[in-house]
Amino acid sequence: QVQLVESGGGLVQPGGSLRLSCAASGNIFSINTMGWYRQAPGKQRELVATITSASITTYVDSVKGRFTISRDNAKNTVYLQMNSLKPEDTAVYYCNIKWLKITVPGDYWGQGTQVTVSS
Repeated sequence: QVQLVESGGGLVQPGGSLRLSCAASGNIFSINTMGWYRQAPGKQRELVATITSASITTYVDSVKGRFTISRDNAKNTVYLQMNSLKPEDTAVYYCNIKWLKITVPGDYWGQGTQVTVSS
């Protein structure tokens, strides 16, 4: 009943930029945290960035100063602006939304979008 659809992935040269989008639809609790995770082949999935409904953000150290997470609460959409991309950023990026409403908790994932940084 909740669906997340990512877009914006692709192939980019080192130093380039991409902007990922994730639109959530369905029965979504308004007080939630949205985030981006990534997983490279053979590697553990890692948290990249999160943003609460009050726009409090967190980032993994490796992307600080290069990536910016933002959201549009009216559209239930989260964005990830990725600048100064490095080959190490190559991964499948997954969108996530979760909330802690005790009566009806939620934790949902998108299908992922491939980001490849290569010359």
